[in-house]
Amino acid sequence: MKMLLLAGGAALALAAPLCAHAETACAEVGRTSLPHAEITSAKTVSLKSGQACDLMVTSRPTPDSEIKIEVMIPQGSAWNGKFVQVGNGGLAGAIPSAVIKARAEGGYAAAGTDDGHGGNGRTATWALGHPGKIVDFGTRSLKETTEAGKALVVAMKGEKAKRAYFIGCSAGGREALMEAQRFPNDFDGIVAGATANYNTLSTGGRAYMQQALAKPGGYLALPQLQLLQDAALKQCAQGEAFIRDQMACHFDPAVLKCKAGQTEGCLTAPQIASAKAIYGGRMVGGKSMFPGYAPGAEAARGGWQAWNTGTSQATWEQSSGHAISSQFLKYFVYKDPSFDFLKMDLGGKYDRDRQETARVLDAVDANLGPFKKHGGKLIQYHGWNDPAIPPMGSVRYFGEVTKATPGSAEFYRLYMIPGMLHCQGGAGPGTVDWLSILDRWVEEKAAPHEVTATGPNGASQLLCPYPGVARKAGDGWACSAAKTKS
Repeated sequence: MKMLLLAGGAALALAAPLCAHAETACAEVGRTSLPHAEITSAKTVSLKSGQACDLMVTSRPTPDSEIKIEVMIPQGSAWNGKFVQVGNGGLAGAIPSAVIKARAEGGYAAAGTDDGHGGNGRTATWALGHPGKIVDFGTRSLKETTEAGKALVVAMKGEKAKRAYFIGCSAGGREALMEAQRFPNDFDGIVAGATANYNTLSTGGRAYMQQALAKPGGYLALPQLQLLQDAALKQCAQGEAFIRDQMACHFDPAVLKCKAGQTEGCLTAPQIASAKAIYGGRMVGGKSMFPGYAPGAEAARGGWQAWNTGTSQATWEQSSGHAISSQFLKYFVYKDPSFDFLKMDLGGKYDRDRQETARVLDAVDANLGPFKKHGGKLIQYHGWNDPAIPPMGSVRYFGEVTKATPGSAEFYRLYMIPGMLHCQGGAGPGTVDWLSILDRWVEEKAAPHEVTATGPNGASQLLCPYPGVARKAGDGWACSAAKTKS
């Protein structure tokens, strides 16, 4: 086998001409030398299209690091000549092996990581006393995976992948934007879904809403969520099951305020305050610090109960948003296991306290000039009814990039998906093969415009690049004719 030489992330070199290289057997690839990393397993696995070499790697770039990586490379003609790295989710802790295999089934050499720690995606106890692991979680595990993945492709195939892509949603969407911002030369194209890039701001907003729900009488159970959803759809959905134009919807939960003596089919003043905190986001001195959540799917399965309220007041703390945000603030921001985010000061003090963590974990740099110069293409998408990450955060980042990066329309698209929940699901059709669209943009210079999203039972909707709105097939008007606030 030809020896693979690497030096601190420098370009790969081979000891013999690439043109003379035949594909190396998987077991032999497993003996490849990698910097500060070891290959712990190399085995051949079956794919629908053939077989692949599945490699497990442990990288230790610092004494406190233990980054688990998986790389799966289709063998022979099953490989399409391209590399894709997939993002993680939540607080990570496990390699997204099923997603890696799915991408390999599509012909890609695929790689992913556990982000440098073991966990269940909802706990951050591993971060206490380990600032290096927080860096691994934020960025370093991503770079280590890219380097290992690309190196192993060369070791097996004798040539570099002709294209390299990154795709992720939620925390993986944050990782996707981290790649564009901090490693602009690593990928030819990036798909960033439901991006958790304003990590510290979004978490502060979630603490704000949880504090409102915790006040006496403030909890919103399923009947109240259903009232909110029904009223929002009645006002803004024009008879459909979801709201197509959220920017034109100005729903005020106060329309449901109980009248004197009324106890059913209405909301109390504390419940209205909770709903306003969730819709409006964190406010400090009358100023919006970060947006909240859009109306129209409050009672949906996978909606507010899953992320914000729990299925009952007794199980409220088990909602994903409550659990993850509490852990984030305890172990990333305040480094105190006893910290109670229901009692924290969410005024200006928090915005000072979060800065150290923001520098490591937030992906908010709007200057994507280096990524543009590299020739990279970026597709960002977000469900308008996402209950986990405020959709207006993506709109905010789009606006900031537009201002900070001249010519952003040449390489950047944002799609806001009406009716979609967090990364998938919801009343609005939201399934799109984003990777194929990105690949065509990179390979054929075919910039995407209208995109068709599909759903169950043959449902579909046409999505327009922001600031357009989704439309129904056959409406007879183009995205550019849509009148929406931007």
